[in-house]
Amino acid sequence: MSNRDEKQFLNLPFTGICTFGKYPMCANLNQLDADVAVIGVPNDMGTQWKSGARMGPRGIREGSTLYSFGLDGAYDIENDIMYLGPEWKVVDCGDVDMVHGDIMQCHENTEEAIRKIISKGAMPVVLGGDHSITAAVGKGLKDIGPFHVIQIDAHLDWADHRSGMRYGHGNCIRRLSELEHVQKIFQFGIRGISSSKKEDVEAARTYGSVILSPRQMKKMGLKEVLELIPAGEKYYVTIDIDGIDPSIAPGTGTPSPGGLLYDEVNELLEGISKRGEVIGFDLVEVAPPYDPTGMTGQVAARIVLDLLSYVLKEKEKKENKKYGKEKEEMLF
Repeated sequence: MSNRDEKQFLNLPFTGICTFGKYPMCANLNQLDADVAVIGVPNDMGTQWKSGARMGPRGIREGSTLYSFGLDGAYDIENDIMYLGPEWKVVDCGDVDMVHGDIMQCHENTEEAIRKIISKGAMPVVLGGDHSITAAVGKGLKDIGPFHVIQIDAHLDWADHRSGMRYGHGNCIRRLSELEHVQKIFQFGIRGISSSKKEDVEAARTYGSVILSPRQMKKMGLKEVLELIPAGEKYYVTIDIDGIDPSIAPGTGTPSPGGLLYDEVNELLEGISKRGEVIGFDLVEVAPPYDPTGMTGQVAARIVLDLLSYVLKEKEKKENKKYGKEKEEMLF
């Protein structure tokens, strides 16, 4: 049989179990053995307007199957680089268990899952859910802190509370700022009416948060934006899909015109991964009920895969450099 006629196992996007990127499943975190653990948090009890983000993890997973064709990794034609090679073990751990009507129990379950993932030596990649989940994720990362938080979002999410509710999607970054293991916070893409009250913005600036709108970022340029972030340190990245312009990512409960475009986010994430060590990240607020074509889930999945590719490539470089140095020391 010629190579042309050789049968292959194709594992096409519309077949099989819909895990993220069609990576293997790990249903029990106690048995986790991987470099990267993808986990969903289908919690949207923190929303203040349109719900639907609880279906986000499924929507992102569905979109990710388009990018599951890679054989022994993913080839980037623009950079002429292979990403996500077989030397990295990525698994999909399913979803954190949700208790309907009990947002605090859901957050506790989320925190516990993140603690378990990092205790196993894996990097968490979290699929939301609304942005309230990020406060719980941040708490769960305590043992690998301290770290800086880099947020891509239309909204500041710095409200102290809404009628006593302190753990909704408009409070998550303020809650992170209260954690001892969180250092500086960088908030990119912030814009629009109803983003925050004036006093919330003032509180964030008093804390020391760096706040930039898309217009400000474009005027500054990527290099200058990246130079604001301390080099060589740890970062947790949280990406709200409404930080992306709704012209390419309309499927979210709180769309805001004037957002960042895909290439701008892609280049920013690549720069962040080269600036220091990304210890984990999340992508939240994808709401499939407002995404009839599946475009938002697909864009979200691509952004997750992009950042994961860049982070693992930087780890590869460090490992190769370390190995080269050790080999050189052995020779002399």
